[in-house]
Amino acid sequence: MQLEGIHHISSITADAARNVDFYVRVLGLRMVKKTVNQDDPSVYHLFYADEQGSPGADLTFFEYPGARAGRAGAGMIHTIVLRVGAEASLDFWRLRLADEQVDSERGERSLRFADPEGLGYELIVDESGDAPLAAQSPDVPAEHAIRGFAGVRAYSADPARSASLLRETLGFRADDDADAWEARGARRGGFYAYDAAPEQRGIGGAGTVHHVAWAAYDAEIEAWDERVRAAGSHTSGLVDRYWFRSVYFREPSGVLFELATLGPGFTADEPLETLGQSLVLPPRFESQRAQIEANLTPLPPTRPATVS
Repeated sequence: MQLEGIHHISSITADAARNVDFYVRVLGLRMVKKTVNQDDPSVYHLFYADEQGSPGADLTFFEYPGARAGRAGAGMIHTIVLRVGAEASLDFWRLRLADEQVDSERGERSLRFADPEGLGYELIVDESGDAPLAAQSPDVPAEHAIRGFAGVRAYSADPARSASLLRETLGFRADDDADAWEARGARRGGFYAYDAAPEQRGIGGAGTVHHVAWAAYDAEIEAWDERVRAAGSHTSGLVDRYWFRSVYFREPSGVLFELATLGPGFTADEPLETLGQSLVLPPRFESQRAQIEANLTPLPPTRPATVS
């Protein structure tokens, strides 16, 4: 069994309207599912991705209105790394972010910045050979579009504790750097890297990552659950998220992992052309629609699909 890189990354926002504006208008992503947190249907779960709503490009956010600002610490992901096509794209994004009063730091082949709530990002030039997963925003030239996930960076006080689970159980491959790993399948890969934890304790809240999900083939998710359990980790067991099935557990450094199936995908309940345009609820919540809608934050409209 092999994991096909990162499936999605879920974070927390205190302001869904501002979140939509930044990820759709500024970053040029497509909203591909507007739904609710299935563990707390009183709040949004928003999904942004490429034009197809593909695993491997899917940034998601739970909205907790008025949530305190968080801070990444040990056992938390602190930076989401995204791919772009060329160094010229880094310059494009530096200027575009500056126009939005977003500070950034240009490296030799990277650009670092944070979203309006402090969630850390890094853009790097894509040398993976993986198919690009890009949205088609009218404000972002195609050659500069974000191309999906490269990986994530987490804080850990003792990365060696996680080596056995990552290598033996999940099949990650170690880079030359002992604190960097890659989950690579037949089609895609994504890296998982550690940095020394800061002295300050982490605080969950707005602008922090809740969990990272790794992509699994649908027929293998039960076997993955058994494999993780056999390695001594406690798991959630199989959880049906309607658009995918999942297993959750914490790796030894403390980061919450999810293994999520590649299917059935976001077109299971609405056409590709209209993904993200209206509130969609898993069937078990449909009877509560009126109550749920009354409690949700009004959102700005998002662009329709540009699907060839």
